[in-house]
Amino acid sequence: MSKNNYLFTSESVSEGHPDKVCDRISDMVVDLYLSKNPESRVACETLTTTNKVVLAGEIRGPEIDKENLVQKVRNCIKDIGYDQKGFSWKTANIETHLHAQSSDIAMGVDSKGNKDEGAGDQGIMFGYACKETEEYMPAPIHFSHKILRLMAEDRKKGSLKGIEPDSKSQVTMLYEEKKPIKVKSVVISTQHSKDLNQDDVKNLIIPYIKKSIPGKYLQDLKNNEIYINPTGQFIIGGPDGDTGLTGRKIIVDTYGGAAPHGGGAFSGKDPTKVDRSAAYASRYLAKNIVAAGISQRCLIQLSYAIGVSKPLSIFIKLDEGKESKIEKIKNIIDKNFDLSPRGIRLMLKLNNPIYEVTSAYGHFGRKPTNSGEFSWEKTDKVDLFKF
Repeated sequence: MSKNNYLFTSESVSEGHPDKVCDRISDMVVDLYLSKNPESRVACETLTTTNKVVLAGEIRGPEIDKENLVQKVRNCIKDIGYDQKGFSWKTANIETHLHAQSSDIAMGVDSKGNKDEGAGDQGIMFGYACKETEEYMPAPIHFSHKILRLMAEDRKKGSLKGIEPDSKSQVTMLYEEKKPIKVKSVVISTQHSKDLNQDDVKNLIIPYIKKSIPGKYLQDLKNNEIYINPTGQFIIGGPDGDTGLTGRKIIVDTYGGAAPHGGGAFSGKDPTKVDRSAAYASRYLAKNIVAAGISQRCLIQLSYAIGVSKPLSIFIKLDEGKESKIEKIKNIIDKNFDLSPRGIRLMLKLNNPIYEVTSAYGHFGRKPTNSGEFSWEKTDKVDLFKF
């Protein structure tokens, strides 16, 4: 198989996966503080295990009533769908250990006098876009997300009965000349009620593959290439079956491994943290560049130092043969985009409570909303990159 012909696999996990339960709760905390004060600083980590939730982290913002916060945690768990013996929104023991942000961090990050606001941490962030789907996302991760998202929607509506919140998906695709040609295998593992046997689960789940993936990619997919709960029954799941932590699904959150990742998680962090905001900005740039027709794919890396406003470096990678356009793209970015933490927040309107919805099914490839969610998915800068 040539270097341009290969198999590539991406996975997704549902909102009921233990790590995603934690991401949801941590992002709820971010939204709660930003709704009270848009300049709040939040770094919230969540742990879940059997009927227990623990919140810890650093906060600079308004006082939040502890009972109100605990109730909002319960609301998250309820919305996800957990009312099981081992993990229930009604009975879970919820601990909160949020405390004040370090003064050393605040000193380096805050604007003061002639000093502009600095990045909340050092690090590297990547943005990526490609023409494999209408959403400018790699096909395997896009289809993996869609399968689970449609399952969750029907489960919550009551039309998918017997299926519980904790699920995982995995899609493998054959690429020829770097383009996705067909699906080679699909794996779906989903928690289910004890009343369903494995044939029942397969009959319920296989239609979601066909709903989520265009038929042109499924024509050669054989029954023995579809794996539904391959280990057998999956009754005990969620935080009762596996401990969850915020930030452990960073590849699921981004591009499914099709592009590099800087290593920093998004959930639980306010937008002064460049782990989050600069990753959104780099996706915004890459998507507009690809949408402008410059290249079939675009990778952008930004790097920052804690307390320093401007990025230390900008790296751009396009398709082979498009390298001559990179310098002009850099000039356009320099002239039209303020990539300081404050500039990114203003550009994408990130100081708003818009993050809870990002916590499952990917931060990218989503539709911008009138409420401000997924503003980084807009293609409103395409004209700047048409040359």
